[in-house]
Amino acid sequence: MRKKIAVITSGGDAPGMNACVRAIVLAANRYGHQVIGFKHGYNGLIENEYKELTVESVQHIIKLGGTILKSARCEPFTTDKGLTTAVNNLSRNEIDAFIVIGGDGSLRGLDRLSKHWDGQVIGVPGTIDNDLSGTDNTIGYQTAIDTALDSIDKLRDTADAFERIFLVEVMGRYAGFIALASAVASGAEQALFPESIEDPHLELESIVQHVECLRKVKGKSSIIMVIAEHLWPGGVTDLAETLTKQIGIECRPCILGHIQRGGAPVAYDRILATKLGTYAVEIINEGQSGVMVGEINNRQCAHKLNYVYSEQKALDPYLVKIQQNIFDVVQCLNQTKTL
Repeated sequence: MRKKIAVITSGGDAPGMNACVRAIVLAANRYGHQVIGFKHGYNGLIENEYKELTVESVQHIIKLGGTILKSARCEPFTTDKGLTTAVNNLSRNEIDAFIVIGGDGSLRGLDRLSKHWDGQVIGVPGTIDNDLSGTDNTIGYQTAIDTALDSIDKLRDTADAFERIFLVEVMGRYAGFIALASAVASGAEQALFPESIEDPHLELESIVQHVECLRKVKGKSSIIMVIAEHLWPGGVTDLAETLTKQIGIECRPCILGHIQRGGAPVAYDRILATKLGTYAVEIINEGQSGVMVGEINNRQCAHKLNYVYSEQKALDPYLVKIQQNIFDVVQCLNQTKTL
């Protein structure tokens, strides 16, 4: 049966969102469905701002970062009035199914919408943070790692030249996926992320000790520490100042920020976005609703919306072990050298 499908990209943008929109349009066209895109996330749904998405309109966008539908935060959607307006616009436009490409907050909003609208709702995990359960990777995550890695590699060059300590803050919302992965991939001397630290102030002594051990073992050389955002009270700049005073060596902060969201998606994200966009249309054909599509062990799957944002996703335990081993080896070498 021919259906009318609406799609939005919501919340923080992620490389691969355009590839996902393209996949949805191509798959929908194959099954004879019509697709429209509301612009600026849930704002466009409330303001009834949309455009038809055709095969021609999504040509060559697979390689583009950002999102052709634009994105935004939407405070009005959290209110009863905004929700009612959104529901009315979906009904007025005779929408049969609604696909939201976004992260934690966007899928929470979609779950709330599903309780007030009878159409099908499908979530697609589009966020660099990789903090949604029900999928091994979220769209944009692998590109964000590569972007962070490229920046850290460049910082290593200048850190080596001046034999300095750099504290690199990466994004990730309240999860340590980007921090852990980019630290391991770059050979950073230390990684700090929420899952490994209960109280930052209690961790300070351990950080200072680790830096001192590194200096004893390696001599005067560069040190890179990768730190997840929101981890340290006062931010990475405050931590750098504190460490400088504690150890007497200049520590420089570097906040990578929103650069991690930009750029062309890497091959992995293009392929993942294509798979999940296509699968979203396929499960619409099956009549499913109230789920997020994902991929686990290279197999497509679907989980209830309230599960994917409420169940904490665990870091790769083997990567955590590897990073901890780096710390342990330094401590061991320092003890041996002392003896």
